[in-house]
Amino acid sequence: MNQKLYLFFVFISLKSFSQTENSKTKQDSIKKEELNEIVITASRRSEKLMHSPISIEQLKSAEAKIMGSPSIYEALENVKGVQIITPSLGFKVINTRGFANSTNVRFAQLVDGIDNQAPHLGAPIANALGANDLDIDKIEIIPGTAAALYGMNAINGLANIQTKNPFEYQGIAVQQLTGVNHVGNIDRFSPKVYSQFNLRIAKAFNEKLAFKINASTTGGTDWVADDRTDLAPNANASTGLFGADNPAYDEVNGYGNESANRKTLNLNGKNYVVARTGYRETDISDYEIKNYKADFGLYFRPKKDHELSVTYKTALINTIYQRSNRFRLDNYTLNQFSADYHTPIFQVKAYATTENTGDSYNMRSLAENMDRAYKSDDKWFADYSTAYKNAVAGGASVADAHRIARTQSDAGRFLPGTEAYEQKKKELIDINNWDIGAALRVKSTLVHGEGLINWDKAFVSFFEKIDAKLLSGVDYRNYIIVPDGNYFINPVHADENLTYQKTGAFTQVTKDFFSDKLRLGATVRMDKADYFDAKFTPQFTAVYSPKETMNFRASYQTGYRFPSIFEGFSNVNSGGVKRVGGLRIMSDGIFENSYTKASIDKFQAQVNTDVNTNGLTQVQAIEKNKNTIQKNPYTYLEPEFVKSFEVGFRGMALNRNLFIDADFYYNSYKNFIAQVEASIPNTTDPNLIPTALYSKNTQNRYRLWTNSKSKIYNYGGSLGLKYRFDNTFSALTNLTYTKLDRTDDKDGLEDGFNTPEFNVNGTLIAQNIWKSLGASVTARYQNNFDYVSFLVSGTVPAYWSMDAQVNYSFKKGISAKLGGTNILNKPYTSILGGPSIGGLYYLSLVWESSKI
Repeated sequence: MNQKLYLFFVFISLKSFSQTENSKTKQDSIKKEELNEIVITASRRSEKLMHSPISIEQLKSAEAKIMGSPSIYEALENVKGVQIITPSLGFKVINTRGFANSTNVRFAQLVDGIDNQAPHLGAPIANALGANDLDIDKIEIIPGTAAALYGMNAINGLANIQTKNPFEYQGIAVQQLTGVNHVGNIDRFSPKVYSQFNLRIAKAFNEKLAFKINASTTGGTDWVADDRTDLAPNANASTGLFGADNPAYDEVNGYGNESANRKTLNLNGKNYVVARTGYRETDISDYEIKNYKADFGLYFRPKKDHELSVTYKTALINTIYQRSNRFRLDNYTLNQFSADYHTPIFQVKAYATTENTGDSYNMRSLAENMDRAYKSDDKWFADYSTAYKNAVAGGASVADAHRIARTQSDAGRFLPGTEAYEQKKKELIDINNWDIGAALRVKSTLVHGEGLINWDKAFVSFFEKIDAKLLSGVDYRNYIIVPDGNYFINPVHADENLTYQKTGAFTQVTKDFFSDKLRLGATVRMDKADYFDAKFTPQFTAVYSPKETMNFRASYQTGYRFPSIFEGFSNVNSGGVKRVGGLRIMSDGIFENSYTKASIDKFQAQVNTDVNTNGLTQVQAIEKNKNTIQKNPYTYLEPEFVKSFEVGFRGMALNRNLFIDADFYYNSYKNFIAQVEASIPNTTDPNLIPTALYSKNTQNRYRLWTNSKSKIYNYGGSLGLKYRFDNTFSALTNLTYTKLDRTDDKDGLEDGFNTPEFNVNGTLIAQNIWKSLGASVTARYQNNFDYVSFLVSGTVPAYWSMDAQVNYSFKKGISAKLGGTNILNKPYTSILGGPSIGGLYYLSLVWESSKI
């Protein structure tokens, strides 16, 4: 079915319909517009899309409106080379070219050139601080490294959301989108209402002064994450206990029964791994979505081609966020102040983003400490041991004895839905210590300033003589974190804020040859961050255009990613495991004196097997297997590094009715920033270290940010086809192939590739079928792929889904769109540990006025 679907879209993209002379005239205008389409993100200056030196994709507002997606941001899933990850209905993540995760710190996201990341995360919370649909003009995406021009996090790609300028787009616009999800009893909810309201007001008082106001609200019920797959199915394999009989049962979306909540108990001569009971996400989470955002901007044009803009943005977020744990974001706020002054010669920009996590909490910590709130771990495991032995003495089987022991040990446990449970939950999510509570309490600020100068605009005659262009830029960024005593501390000055500064500069030169048929470009960038030496990232590009409709491109570039605040400075106590940033200032001495968890787990499993099946005593088994334990070979953080080679073609064929865009790339990565789990025994006596590492009570456990020793290579390509049959019908299809080539020096810490090998989508579009009636249908498919994370690892199943919509424009600026995503309501997951995504059906009404 999936292969037929793809072949159908390729076939229909190449099929030609007959055209009338009238429609041909309109098409010629459309073709000319496409040939002259302008982008700015690829080289940080205006240039024709056809002549872009690197791969760049764009999605215009008008194109997104005729797709089945409810928003422009979500319509990015239909763009070539883009994969959308959905940890939550209110939180979607853009990924390109592999190594995806639910935060994706390797992909930068800008709004009008301004980074909209949450500072402590080093990545955006989807489009929470971005523009609403009514104000987006288009979105440009670089699906490969953009580090040479942008630095920071852009080693795997960058998106730049461009909004509508109030001088050019005036008036009032209102949108109300009302929909329904959770249809068909696919999860715990009956059908729920989904609502999104957008407002845009823009007015130019004259040629010099204008303003713009935007506001947006989103409300609904989130998708449910309720995967009950056991993450420790073989923990008790040596005793023959599997499935429901496994006392170490750890379901994916159950929390409080992870490895940190397990203990090996010697019961009647055998060792059993036993986990505390924990709670399911459906018991402890709030699935209500309430997101708000607004912005206000003043725009001043003192003279022609000069513009000053001052803007303020704010967002209030209530949704679910996924990283190595799942979080409930409650009253999470972001605020951003920015100023931009640009002319044809130069641009200066400054902005500050503040973040306050509000009343947010960690679901895993909540579950762990909900269990501990009624009975400590030591007391619970002691009760379990006693109850088990009594049950066996009374004639119960081993499996039944474990069930009886759990039931008796759980007596008095807080039960979801009770008043006592809700009261205890309220207490725990306000305690900012994950050893006893669950609160996420972070306050941070990002301050950024940058400047650009177009030398060829400043010295026109000289650069016209040499037929070249020269662009230079410089930027500065400072992250400021308020230590909260749990998530972040200042290890040097406890009463002072943490700061983390970065500076960068670049120069780019391009020159045309052979009557402008060949354009060569070179960029060199330098970045310097606190705690690291300066890094240089060159980029070389070539574009050959033998004629207007044929453009070949090639590029070689490198990129660095410096550790984020969380990777460098975190200091989180969580369930007996301390997560520590990889900078020496945070983890001095830990790397040198610790042993890897992977080797400790293997050691403990071998000891248990020898005790349970080979008749050895515990002391004998420890002595036999002690050489399994390995010292931690990793050390303090260094920046990630990527080298990328890319070739591509962009052109038009079949009487300029067929638009073709293809690319191929090959990347190599080293120093992937990853996490290693390790423990320091509570003794320095070499003879006692194995015994100390067998028990969790006699070791200090850590999760450390470090660099993988692996060198990783991946390659891929994408093909995009767009065909216009006539002024009414068109079709597009995109095929993306992404492959992990090989891994040298594989050490097990390399980041998960987490990307489907094949991703294909196709859209049929009909406009003005009858008067202003339009419609479209989109189908997409991705194959299954391996997914690796600290929350869960395994295989994400393949899926295909369909979106569809019909739209109609009425008089007086009113338009309607009736549509749905995943309209067949076949649930799928985009990442492991994430929610099951069903159908969303909606009606969108928009009213626009060109006057105020």
